[in-house]
Amino acid sequence: MMHGREKSDSAIVAGKPTNKAVPTAAEPMEPRAGAKGNASQQSTHRTQGRERVSQALERVRQAAQRKKEKFTALLHHISIDSLRMAFFALKRDAASGVDGWTWPTYEADLERNLTDLHERVHRGAYRALPSRRVYIPKPDGRQRPLAVAALEDKIVQRATAAVLNAIYEEDFLGFSYGFRPGRGAHDALDALMVALKSRKVNFIFDADIRSFFDTVSQKWLIRFLEHRIGDKRIIRLVQKWLKAGVLEDGVVSVSERGTGQGAVISPLLANIYLHYVLDLWAERWRRREATGDMIIVRYADDFIVGFQREADARRFWDDMRNRFEEFSLSLNPDKTRLIEFGRFAAERRAQRGLGKPETFNFLGFTFICERNSRGQFLVKRITRRDRMRATLREIKDELRRRMHQPIPEQGAWIEQVVRGFFAYHAVPTNGAALKAFYYYVERIWLRTLRRRSQKDRFSWQRMHRLAADWIPKPRILHPYPDKRFAVTHPRLEPCAGIPPARIWAGGGQ
Repeated sequence: MMHGREKSDSAIVAGKPTNKAVPTAAEPMEPRAGAKGNASQQSTHRTQGRERVSQALERVRQAAQRKKEKFTALLHHISIDSLRMAFFALKRDAASGVDGWTWPTYEADLERNLTDLHERVHRGAYRALPSRRVYIPKPDGRQRPLAVAALEDKIVQRATAAVLNAIYEEDFLGFSYGFRPGRGAHDALDALMVALKSRKVNFIFDADIRSFFDTVSQKWLIRFLEHRIGDKRIIRLVQKWLKAGVLEDGVVSVSERGTGQGAVISPLLANIYLHYVLDLWAERWRRREATGDMIIVRYADDFIVGFQREADARRFWDDMRNRFEEFSLSLNPDKTRLIEFGRFAAERRAQRGLGKPETFNFLGFTFICERNSRGQFLVKRITRRDRMRATLREIKDELRRRMHQPIPEQGAWIEQVVRGFFAYHAVPTNGAALKAFYYYVERIWLRTLRRRSQKDRFSWQRMHRLAADWIPKPRILHPYPDKRFAVTHPRLEPCAGIPPARIWAGGGQ
């Protein structure tokens, strides 16, 4: 019998008969009945297992609500059921790690693989493998390093993250939005928009942490985990992943810093690190040091801080720089700045003979101070130009690769890409950018079709008809931020009896 990482693809399919093998009389019926039975059993396993895991995690969450001391027994929550749930939550077509396992090959003998993995985790024989280094292009043309973990490491990390999330979701503050259940990028954007409109914000501190995922102190991270996690076996699992290293060009490098950007558990570890280094400290700073209004919204390592008074903003900047140095972090001086922004920014700058208020970027959008048709203050969000250019460049390159495909195949692919772009960017005040994106996609497709042949005279009229059939029309899909924010945080509405002062940084505390 072969277990875990040692099993090869050939071993998985060893029992399958050849295509030309002569079937016996019983074969036409038995495989069908067996397959149906196995599918039914697997579905039952998954349903019952999901219920057991959910109930167990709910008990952990309730315990985290009641007490703030350490959890000393958590490993038993890493069960076969939780590993199975973690496996089915992974992407089917994700790249393989150094072990070479893919999702379909592991799934072919899933129960035996999971049983073996569960046994190794609980008797301490589980070993984390190095992650495989890959690079993906960034919108600015640079390369972003990612760490592709081995399949079994992904499974155990996801199961462990589910247990830790049940605890830390009761600890994390309301203005933290990145990689948390039920808190997406648009929730963070809504919170920022509502805060800019409802609070006295005159200055924006646009901060950027330099190479956050690569510079996190693993020593400090473990110390932060030990504030809540008293189960040494869980701590050792995290240490195994941190010390596994990264494989690049045949060489494994191990560092005392970093969490391996791209690993399943990295976002949670990053949130835990910033919870102690930034969130708790910033909340205390607001209560004790700020002399005016202050807001903050954080999405992973990307955060925006707003101030009523410039003196508060500059003191916060200095204090944050010192705070970060204590925990092996630093601000990127080229991307960190303080700008004048808010309902009075335009008038104040005009009095000093300056131009329009500066803009800032957050989660793919550029924020601009504007006035609506009635002269009221308006924060306008438009898609970042560099992000739109990067997306259009990718569409252009992919269409050239698909140049000689049938038009319906090209159209189906373009429809999928444009629909995905609109699903994120179709927010109020961004209509002009959506129309521009639609126009450029149409033009890129036209130029691609004209390149298919020197004699091709594909007209704009024909292109318009083709675009009407395949490219989704630009329209606003998201509600206004204050409407969705009121639904997300109903207790913050005036009728709830909670004063507006309780709203800090987009989340009720």
